[in-house]
This record gives sequence, structure tokens and C-alpha cells, in this order.
Amino acid sequence: MDYLKLANQFIEHSLNGRYITLEKIEPLLLKEKHKSAVKIIGKSVLDKPIYSYEIGTGSMRILIWSQMHGNESTTTKALFDLFNFFDFGSELKTNLLNFFTFCFIPMLNPDGAESYTRENANKIDLNRDAQNLSQPESLVLRRCYDLFKPNYCYNLHDQRSIFGVGKTHNPATVSFLAPSFNEERSFNTVRNNAAKLIIAINRTLQKYIPNQISRFDDGFNINCVGDTFQNLGTSTVLFEAGHFQNDYNRDESRKYLFIALLSSFVAIYENVVVDNKIDEYMNIPQNNTDFFDFVYKNVKINYDNSEIITNFAANYREELINNNVFFNAFVVKIDNLENKIGHFELDADGRTYFDKKQNFPEINQKADFYLENAENLIEIVNGSVI
Repeated sequence: MDYLKLANQFIEHSLNGRYITLEKIEPLLLKEKHKSAVKIIGKSVLDKPIYSYEIGTGSMRILIWSQMHGNESTTTKALFDLFNFFDFGSELKTNLLNFFTFCFIPMLNPDGAESYTRENANKIDLNRDAQNLSQPESLVLRRCYDLFKPNYCYNLHDQRSIFGVGKTHNPATVSFLAPSFNEERSFNTVRNNAAKLIIAINRTLQKYIPNQISRFDDGFNINCVGDTFQNLGTSTVLFEAGHFQNDYNRDESRKYLFIALLSSFVAIYENVVVDNKIDEYMNIPQNNTDFFDFVYKNVKINYDNSEIITNFAANYREELINNNVFFNAFVVKIDNLENKIGHFELDADGRTYFDKKQNFPEINQKADFYLENAENLIEIVNGSVI
């Protein structure tokens, strides 16, 4: 099966970029063809509706939620691509909908999505509220979990562009985790089933983005939703959408999330996960934090009346301005960048640094500066060469 062809075929073109809000997805959910499957299952702190979309008639039940963190929208786009797939008649679609019942919550945190924040309107991280259940959105998810009684839970997130895959020097485009259910990080049948499913997804993704899939840290925190549901006896998989080369809007990454989701359903349907060995899950390289968005090497600076050669790095901050997300680059680290990688790297080859204020970079300074030698001048604006 050509999963990438399907991913390209079913892209929901009305959803692009990073800023995905309830206003953008509501018309898609409320299409005439979806109305019988869509319902409001609760309200947010600011009284925005939280929708579920339930399809399929099978006994295998999967609960899937996205945008628990409001500024993590890649998986929401992938879900609507998947909904387009389910709207289209095919033998695979029919087989899956006869085998599964899916309950999707495409946007658990509409207030956070509107403000482009990780937290909800009360500044609470919903993924640390699984025990206290202090927030209306947390109660919505838990009530849905209790009523739907899923065989699997899929917890969909984004991760920052700082993450890479083990020692490969590749970005972690997709990361997974079979969350721990206890402090000892033991494997029981429930966690085994989640890990075996990740093995199957990883095998498929390796065909499309080899060495760009990683495994998230499995430190136990019962306050996290995935750890709680795993502890309650439901096989739970964490999906993390990450950086694909030159894809800060995550409109390429979404395709690999679509592939991960659809191939997971096929793997369960075809029962190919049963013989997978946990060693293969543990051999998926772990996430590391080796990446910066920009790395500048061999830069000459004049500091304290001395000339030195140094390196420094900058990262983007995602800032919501007038309902648009802007990527603004700021200096985040100077000097010790051993084993660090830039999505963009520039060797200054001894060129002298200066900006409009001084002759050396500072932490939290906007990445606008010049690099000069006797032959030419390089101007950097917002991290990039112009």
C-alpha cells in the first residue's frame, strides 16, 4: 500500500500552517455527511464546544484526541486528512469501519488553540491534570474514556524542533511512546500491546522517513493522561509530531502522522502486531535535544577588549500576532555547542560579528546581525541569511 500517495490524496487543504482553531475545524465537522456522527461532549473554560466524531460499527474501539495542548496542531490536521479518507469509498475504508469504532476528539483544548498556548484558559496543562481532574476539558476526556471503554487510546501531540533521533543527526519527525504504568517502568500485557503497535507503525514509517522516528522518554508520571490510562488498563500510545526538514509549518509532518495513524489501524485489523518483540520497541532510538534552529560557527567577536572565535545558536519562538503565528529567532546559547546540530548551519570562517548595538551576541537577543571580513558582508535577519 502506498501510504504517502494516500496522505497526499486526502489532505484537507483548508487546514494549513500552525494556527488551527475551533473556527477553522467547526465547518468541516458540521458538514452534512458528518452530522449524525458529530456531537458536543462538553465545554471549555471559556464555554467553547468540545466535539467528538464517532464512526464505525466494530467491536475494536479506539479513542483518539488531539490539541490537548492548544499550540500543538499538526495531529489535528492529520485527523482531518484521515476524515477525508473515511469520507471516500474504498474497500479498506469499509473493512476498517466494520472492524473498529473510532471516537475522535479533534480539539480537546479550544481555548488554548485560540490563544496558541500549551495550557487551557486557566493556565493549566491538561496533560498534568489526569488525577486532579480540575479542569472542564480534563473531565470531558475522562468521561468520554469511561463511557466509550476503548481498547486503545491515542494521545496526539507536537514536539519542538530541538528533538533529534538518537545519534543519527536526523530530526525526530515522529516520536512515539508506550507510556509507563508504574514507577518501575515495567511491561505488562497492556503496555506490551502499545509497544507492539508502535513497532508496526515504525516499520511502515521507516519506508518513508528512514531514521527520523524516535522513542520518547518513558519516565512515569501518574498525572499525565497516557500514564493514567495505561495504569487503568487501556493500551495507550503517545504520538508526537516533530520537525521535517524545512517544514516549520508542519505541512509535511502531517503526512507522516496520517501514515502513522492509518497504518496503525491496518496493523491491528490484520493482527500483525501479535508476534512483535518488545526488544524492537526498545531499539527505536530515543529522542535527544541535539538540535537548534540555527547554529553559527567560527564567529569572531570582540569581547572585553579581546578577539575570540566562538559559536552560538538561535531558536525560533512561535508568537501569535493578529491571528497569525510568526517564527521569530532569538539567541539561546553561546560557545559550548559540542555535538549540537542546526537545522540551518553557517560557518562564518572567522568573520567578525556586529549588530546595531554591540560586537557580541547575548542570550534572548533577536537574531539580527552582520558577519564581516575583508571580502564581504553577510547580513542575518531573523536567523537567516538575506
